[in-house]
Amino acid sequence: MMSSFQPAILALSDGTIFRGRALGYYGEATGEVVFNTAMTGYQEILTDPSYYGQMVVMTCPHIGNYGIAEDDAESRRAWAGGFILKEATKQPSNWRATHSLHDYLIEHRIVGIEGIDTRALTRHLRDHGSQNGIISHLESDPAVLVEKAKLVPPIIDRDLVSDVTCPEPYYWKEGTGTWTIEPQTFASPIKPRASAYQIAVVDFGVKQNILRLLVDAGCDVTVVPATTSAENIRAMNPDGIVLSNGPGDPQGVRHAVPEIQKLIGWRPILGICLGHQILGIALNLQTYKLPFGHHGANHPVMDLRTQKVEITSQNHNFAVGASEDCIRTDGTPVTLSTPFGPFQITHASLNDDCIEGMTGVDVPVLSFQYHPEASPGPHDSSYLFHQFTQLMDTTHAM
Repeated sequence: MMSSFQPAILALSDGTIFRGRALGYYGEATGEVVFNTAMTGYQEILTDPSYYGQMVVMTCPHIGNYGIAEDDAESRRAWAGGFILKEATKQPSNWRATHSLHDYLIEHRIVGIEGIDTRALTRHLRDHGSQNGIISHLESDPAVLVEKAKLVPPIIDRDLVSDVTCPEPYYWKEGTGTWTIEPQTFASPIKPRASAYQIAVVDFGVKQNILRLLVDAGCDVTVVPATTSAENIRAMNPDGIVLSNGPGDPQGVRHAVPEIQKLIGWRPILGICLGHQILGIALNLQTYKLPFGHHGANHPVMDLRTQKVEITSQNHNFAVGASEDCIRTDGTPVTLSTPFGPFQITHASLNDDCIEGMTGVDVPVLSFQYHPEASPGPHDSSYLFHQFTQLMDTTHAM
């Protein structure tokens, strides 16, 4: 059995080295190193498909206190490429826990490192930007590891969605009160329950709490693969369409853009995170890579129409850009011209003025960069799912 004092190294592609102790699965792992400022929710972070291709630094110094509860997973497996901590709890205290964090990382083959100065690492990433790195329990020569880190493929222009999307459509039936992990597939003899709204969720890497909150809002949810054509979605005749969160660069998922363009204006659309970015490309807007991304559960976002501020959960390295500023000097929102008519920028980040939300003026579209379903995070924005159902009601009434 591996000693808890087994040395490990984190090497960044710019040559920066951090030495610590091995955590989790014994081996090596590579990916883009990003930091997350959430104090809790490490299991939801590990199982969020949006972290595929990335290694996550937790800024909270003590992680694993409450162990792992299987019902809290956000997808069918853990997706993070590596886990980087100051200190991992060895003996969790929680009656719901079935695993320690260390054992869970071993089971899901996630290579980790603890015992490093995560404060210094976070400051380095903030000052110099997210970059590729490698965690190794095997190699002791830092120079060798730096060269390996330099060879890690960049996340830009890569299609990571194809690895995380569902292979075939399935029904989702559980709301937040039941907390089951595995979705009900079409092969199940159980029929989906009758509901006021039939929803097609395009799975770019969907988190299960998005599906739970849609059910809570009165939706009958069918999840479809990211490659599903507009023709097949139209054949389903849903009341609304959700474009989900997911990993990586939206430019790598351009195959979805023409299909989304065929659906804009046909049925109400809700875009979330990567879905928001892909929708932006479909509207002929630009996307760009943020220096170190937004990853955490405490990001302030202002609704520009009401001046109300929400504390939001976020996880993205890319954003939608526009030639105009998000906010005029008088604080009023900006309207953008698109091939589908005007779109109003409705929400902006108070940290960096990033576009966080937009809505169609003439077409039924709501789109948000942050995560209204949280998990982890505050519930300030969960009302947006009900705004989506209200949009469907309004559209049907026209």
